[in-house]
Amino acid sequence: MKRLHTPAHLNPRSQLELFKQTAFHEAGHAVAIYLRNQQIQLPPVFFQITLDAYEPKPLENKYLAKVEGGHLIENLPFSLTSLPEQQQSGYLAAFEADIVNLLAGPLAEAKYIALRDDEVINRDIVNLNALAFYGGASDLERVEAYIQCFIENMQQRIDKVDALFSVAFDFINTRTHWKIITDLALHIITCQKNTIPCEEIINIIEQSLLRVSLGH
Repeated sequence: MKRLHTPAHLNPRSQLELFKQTAFHEAGHAVAIYLRNQQIQLPPVFFQITLDAYEPKPLENKYLAKVEGGHLIENLPFSLTSLPEQQQSGYLAAFEADIVNLLAGPLAEAKYIALRDDEVINRDIVNLNALAFYGGASDLERVEAYIQCFIENMQQRIDKVDALFSVAFDFINTRTHWKIITDLALHIITCQKNTIPCEEIINIIEQSLLRVSLGH
């Protein structure tokens, strides 16, 4: 899950603004990985956030930040049908969750930019293809790899990705989830670390979740 440079962001308003966009992108990934996987009773996975923000790199370095780990499926099988039948349902659940978590990052960045610019965000304005403009090219490549592995029929691929895009959109657009994403993004912006470990990320998410549940 890498937040890439894109042509639209090579000349941002400021380096700080680009960093804010990147923070929301990575926070979207992280909150989905931890919170949504928990909500749908999937096993926890290790992940951490690595940033280049405090040590600027040349543009040949394609990513600005990345979530390391976080995938329920680390190594894709050749195809779903190549797996034993008793494993297929578990792989399908993990496959869908990983795709939603991949899409949550660029969608969170898109929502942050829309709110910053006092614009409306909806599925007509921000569709799947538009995510490449929000640092999501690498995420979309991974989604395509998943889809090709798990679904053979082209129309079924299109329908499945569209459905999972809607799930990801609804996740980041839920008020509670967005508050938690915002809290984590602000932590990323202010903590001045190149690597934020899994335990620290989970602690921020849990603290934010508690505040939300208490109505703060």
